Amino acid sequence: MSTVEMPRAGVAVATRTFFAVLWRDIFVTWREIVPFIAQVVIQPFLTLFIFGKVLADLGYVQGDFAQILLPGVVALNGFLGALQSTVMPLVLDFAWTREIEDRLLAPMPIPLVAVEKMVFGAIRGVLSALVMVPVGFLILDDVSWPAASWPLVVGLIVLGSLVGSTIGMVLGTLVSPRRINIMFAVILTPLMFTGSTQFPWRGLENLEWFQVLCALNPLTYVSEGMRAELVPQVPHIPLWLDMVVMLGSIVVFGAIGIKGFMRRALD
Repeated sequence: MSTVEMPRAGVAVATRTFFAVLWRDIFVTWREIVPFIAQVVIQPFLTLFIFGKVLADLGYVQGDFAQILLPGVVALNGFLGALQSTVMPLVLDFAWTREIEDRLLAPMPIPLVAVEKMVFGAIRGVLSALVMVPVGFLILDDVSWPAASWPLVVGLIVLGSLVGSTIGMVLGTLVSPRRINIMFAVILTPLMFTGSTQFPWRGLENLEWFQVLCALNPLTYVSEGMRAELVPQVPHIPLWLDMVVMLGSIVVFGAIGIKGFMRRALD
């Protein structure tokens, strides 16, 4: 075999292995689809019901608040679904049992193992987000999304889920299993409430310190991107800026996460 053919053969083997591992993870998720849906629906369902239905019926929020809330909750579900689907398996894989060893022995480069985990986490994030769309339509009154907006909305959900999975890779390689509970309290809760999921970012102009804090959260740009497409009449961050920040976040956090994965894998 020539020197040119050998690298090509190695790339082909690594590619087949990558998709085989990814398909295995997807198959396992499909076998557990009912618990998965229950896990990703209950909390956002209650958020939509309380904030979008109960408070609206009681007159504590404006009638069009549901139009603002649903895109944010869908963005949040995709982002957090991807983040948790990446970080939790990583924490278990790098625990004392070192279950990650099986994947590291697969015939593909170690960075591809990390990429597969991020891609799989993003797929679960996309499913988490899409599941909430019909749920939101059933719960909330007078909410509809134009058919022409769906291709871009799905693209934004994919980007937002990739942002979540890359951040999950960073957290999963930085946080030890003993501190996982602290991570949820110290990191995930602030991410949820500073991501502009329940309010438009530009509406915080009279609360500048909190507006700046929200601007540091990549989730804000996922939420604002969804609103820019679905409720353009509400003041929002320009869509092009949302997409630039999301793509930049994927590149930056993905690179940091892969580097952290390599460090933990080779320890």
